[in-house]
Amino acid sequence: MDPDLLRAFVAVAECEGFSAAGRILNRTQSAVSLQIKRLEDRVREPLFERTSRSVTLTPAGGRLLPYARQILKLQDEAKRVMISQREGRLIRLGISDEQATAYLPTLLPQFAERFPHVRIEVICDISSSLVQRFQEGLLDIVLAVRHGPTQTGQLLGRERMVWAVADHRDVSDWNPLPLALNPEGCIFRAHAFAALGREEREWDVRYTSPSPTGVNVAVQGGLALTVKTPRSLPPGCRIVPTDACLPDLGYVEIELHRSPGELSEEFEAFCLALTDIVTQADSLEEVEAVAPVSALA
Repeated sequence: MDPDLLRAFVAVAECEGFSAAGRILNRTQSAVSLQIKRLEDRVREPLFERTSRSVTLTPAGGRLLPYARQILKLQDEAKRVMISQREGRLIRLGISDEQATAYLPTLLPQFAERFPHVRIEVICDISSSLVQRFQEGLLDIVLAVRHGPTQTGQLLGRERMVWAVADHRDVSDWNPLPLALNPEGCIFRAHAFAALGREEREWDVRYTSPSPTGVNVAVQGGLALTVKTPRSLPPGCRIVPTDACLPDLGYVEIELHRSPGELSEEFEAFCLALTDIVTQADSLEEVEAVAPVSALA
């Protein structure tokens, strides 16, 4: 069986759709459909049940899926053995600046000790941009704050959002409230606006930056308050206490996106190590039911 056809098959199964699989594989939907048709011709059985709303595995597809994964895993291992150790495997990781600061100092040394020849490319951006780049096939793994339902995100847990202010500042001195936030598209910004709107508090966005540093400098200087998670509280800042009468911000969900069909030992180990570090963090709360990457996985 052609490994390219099997990789397309696994991608469609895990993404539960041809369009989503095509974006990750950097192919058109029609090209992925053609690959699945060729594979179905070779096995002489339909592999998917297609409706206008869903794509699900047939019994034959369910039988083939674990073998397809094993074949791809063996192929990736063979490539790793044959390729020069100097080149190394490249893993492209998308992660926010604050998550990178929290998790990578532990993750990278541990992983490098086990897989010294693997190269890690770290791309930092806001979560919505990282997920889009992942869906376009430009990233292999993304750790993101969930902005909406996706077909590729594995829910790891949730984090509480808090108001953060400089240690020497009292929010009662402000009216309206001066805010320092990320640009439009950031879910922390959206939660802040929604919470303040419910309480009918007056506010004004004084400082905007896509970088945590740009936001933190304004907050640390006592010029504004912002929205953070407890793990990303800047030095010299504190969580605004509940008696300050600021509205509750609720929670954000943390999810992991990983490329379907990537089953090499290095890739699996990196995903597992990242998941372990994130889920063991003090600020991350378990959810009642952690959603798998796919119901078919």
